[in-house]
Amino acid sequence: MTIVARGLDALPHDPSVVTIGNFDGVHRGHQVLLRRAVALAERHGARSVAVTFDPHPAVLLRADAAPPRLQTLEDRVTSLSAADLDAVLVLPFTHELASSTPAEFVAEVLAGSLAAVRVVVGTNFRFGAKAAGDIVSLLELGEQHGFVPEAVTLLEMDGRRISSSAIREHLQDGDLAWTTAALGRPYQLGGVVVHGDGRGRGIGFPTANLVIDPDLIVPATGVYAGHALLDGRWIPAVTNVGLRPTFDGTTRTVEVHLLDVDQDLYGRNLSFRFLHRLRSEQRFDGVEALVAQIGADVARARELLSQR
Repeated sequence: MTIVARGLDALPHDPSVVTIGNFDGVHRGHQVLLRRAVALAERHGARSVAVTFDPHPAVLLRADAAPPRLQTLEDRVTSLSAADLDAVLVLPFTHELASSTPAEFVAEVLAGSLAAVRVVVGTNFRFGAKAAGDIVSLLELGEQHGFVPEAVTLLEMDGRRISSSAIREHLQDGDLAWTTAALGRPYQLGGVVVHGDGRGRGIGFPTANLVIDPDLIVPATGVYAGHALLDGRWIPAVTNVGLRPTFDGTTRTVEVHLLDVDQDLYGRNLSFRFLHRLRSEQRFDGVEALVAQIGADVARARELLSQR
């Protein structure tokens, strides 16, 4: 069982194989680092630890340019824990930590609190104030403190490096195929179901309106087929992301229509797994045209989801 700890003093001072990163999305590139850390820990009889930060460093350093997240902290920790690590350490990203020099960071965090014997990072790893440290710095500091760094080659797909930033861009373009392949799983978004204006039920397609964490990224506007998680079951569903232009909407909504399920979901948490983008959002001449298109969307969703 993975221990989840917060703060430098939260874990015992035991020899560790450490991997460090924001790990937003815990994508396939991150997963390579995690597997390597676990394997090295087993080989050396040490503890495997993933170190991540909260909030994202950009929130503190350049709040106006901080990227939307792929996961909440809770979901990130869950994904990291699924990698069979011995521990996940969440470090509060403070001004004090941000101002640490590379040497100070290594002395306090890696060599000090975590007693690192191996440190696994990507070849683009940077650390310390103003990102002054790199893999060369880490090698030099490792010699001083008695641990061995290992730089892992970054994964690429279709000629592009797999990164959280790249995944965000593909999501914003509505490209689920690249996103799913890069994550190693479908993108998932969840929130609490709240009351909407009732138009979906009024036209025969009741929807669950989700309140999404404003810090999370939402895929491009459009209609999607996928599965909704309800009571531990994944249920076929169609989701609309957008402004509802047929009704002159001005606020982006995420509305989930469960296929063949009609329950009172208000106040409950619901997650949707994005599998297929059916079409972009569009304005219809009237409600009849909209209902006809939704019917076609549902039929297409049933067809696609039955093939999985």
